[in-house]
Amino acid sequence: MTITEVPAPQADSGVDDVLAFEAPYLIEKLMKNSIVDTAEEAEALFREVKRYLVLCDGDDNRVWNMYSLRVDEAWHQFILFTRQYIDFCERYFGRYVPHNPSNAPKVESPRPIEKTSFKQFCARYEELFSEPLPDIWFDERYVTLDRRLFTRWAGPLTTRVDGDTVELLNSAGDVLFAVNDVARPALEFIANTGAFYVRELPGGLDDEEKVVLASALVESRVLRSAP
Repeated sequence: MTITEVPAPQADSGVDDVLAFEAPYLIEKLMKNSIVDTAEEAEALFREVKRYLVLCDGDDNRVWNMYSLRVDEAWHQFILFTRQYIDFCERYFGRYVPHNPSNAPKVESPRPIEKTSFKQFCARYEELFSEPLPDIWFDERYVTLDRRLFTRWAGPLTTRVDGDTVELLNSAGDVLFAVNDVARPALEFIANTGAFYVRELPGGLDDEEKVVLASALVESRVLRSAP
């Protein structure tokens, strides 16, 4: 998950100018890399990247978490177009806007910096854009049978049966997820498979049950959409 601090002054561009910026090369890449299924979905993700940057740019005494792995992936892919991203940042924000992993070394700030919550993020988003945080920020709502997921985000996984419940554990033995034993074959498959399509989940689950299980695991940050 990424956190952005933006202490530098703003450029002389308005919010509408930032949001009107187009990057067809990014849309094409998001589709080519199967991060999205349609150009419309890619455009929606890119819109949220721009909105996130605008939101961060408006607060020089706060840091804001990136709450969607899919929006974050779209941002990361944009940064890979190095020259275009630098030009975008300098034109609309007056400086390069970095993308910092959550495990990056901490940098001491000369002034107090407020850490924010998801509730604050939602409130600030609605204040700025006059609408609630859209569904595209909730990765679990975009899980389908054809969605490819992977487990590398959570690290090595194992399963453990506890009565009528099967648990999914990380390498430290912490319980990441627990569900009825009927899903045991599916969780064992997930623990032993680095990447897979939701439709591949075994164990006699019907299509709806596969999507529900996968969505819950994405919401729990055990699984994420594969690029």
